[in-house]
Amino acid sequence: MKGRTIALCVTGSIASYKAVELARLLVTAGARVVPVMTESARRFVGPLTFAGICGESVPFDMWDPSFAGEAHVALARRADAVAIVPATADVLARLAHGRADDLVTALALCADCPVLAAPAMHPRMWQHPATQRNVAELASQHRVTLVGPVQGEVASGETGLGRMAEPREIADALRALLSPHDLAGMRLVVTAGPTLEDLDPVRFIGNRSTGRMGFALARRGAERGARVTLIAGPVDLATPEGVQRVDVRAAVTMRAALWQALGRDLSGADALIMAAAVADHRPLEPSPTKIKKGDERVSLELIRNPDLLAEVGTARTGPLPVLVGFALETTGGEALLQYARRKLLEKRADLVVANEASESLGRDDARATLVSADAAEPLPPLPKAELADLVLERVRAAWQGARR
Repeated sequence: MKGRTIALCVTGSIASYKAVELARLLVTAGARVVPVMTESARRFVGPLTFAGICGESVPFDMWDPSFAGEAHVALARRADAVAIVPATADVLARLAHGRADDLVTALALCADCPVLAAPAMHPRMWQHPATQRNVAELASQHRVTLVGPVQGEVASGETGLGRMAEPREIADALRALLSPHDLAGMRLVVTAGPTLEDLDPVRFIGNRSTGRMGFALARRGAERGARVTLIAGPVDLATPEGVQRVDVRAAVTMRAALWQALGRDLSGADALIMAAAVADHRPLEPSPTKIKKGDERVSLELIRNPDLLAEVGTARTGPLPVLVGFALETTGGEALLQYARRKLLEKRADLVVANEASESLGRDDARATLVSADAAEPLPPLPKAELADLVLERVRAAWQGARR
């Protein structure tokens, strides 16, 4: 999103307040956000709110004096994307029929960049045949990308399909629309989440990995054109669009799925990113029935799990697939870097993403250091989608270098 200009068009809906959060997310991601408001939107949210967040004046009609010439033409020329958030039933109708009776619809009609709309309305309005005809018309024109609506509670307190998508989902959709397809042709395998090692039918050994980093890598890889296979441990996350997902539970089942995806000769993938937190050990003999209470102390015999990244690194005979590992530690500084460098050598990887557990686990952002054979690049705290892009940039460079 850095350096991109987004025309954020806010229309008259109670969901307008969420557009403020979207503006903040986009500005934080490095975008220039030019807010545009309809007259009715100004009844819900004040223009000074958007001006303060975006650092831009807020035009709301076709005769705004801050634009030399026609405001809708000037905005369309400037924008890399137009986001209509929220998009009311009325706005969808006017977009579908090519109306240009206010600044928002005139801008959308004039724009030759991607146009995104996030519908928000009462479920009965969304389900009305007229609205559905308008949505079908927009789809047939391939002019507007819709994000949502989603199932949930609306302003009236009723529940149904009509609630606006959350700001982060809309920001992700914008990022996808603006993404270069620089990974087209790449076959990418990503592992994500924890593995759970069963003690008995109701208990297990696990870890606190949420899978968010691996899912961000899979999603951004697909959005940038790669053919992505995501091997996921038990997590409560939706499958990213365009991603083939394989669900596993334990380390040994992840191992089987990994080799199935890679092929025994590793010819099935161009890159492997091992973002999963694979358990180091598993019970020697899981009980087939629930283990009952016993003495005050209980001994549990564990055996080592296979080292999945090391197995692939040992089997690799050429530069492909590109191998990326993660080093998650409870210590930082030089100790973390030494561990990451040792892992890079021992696993025969091309890149290790090193981070502290307190700065990554369970969070939407992460602070990491990218460790390669000749460099260690510390990064500031970043949303995991942005960190994913930086990792994928390194993977792309290695992949293209190997193909020359």
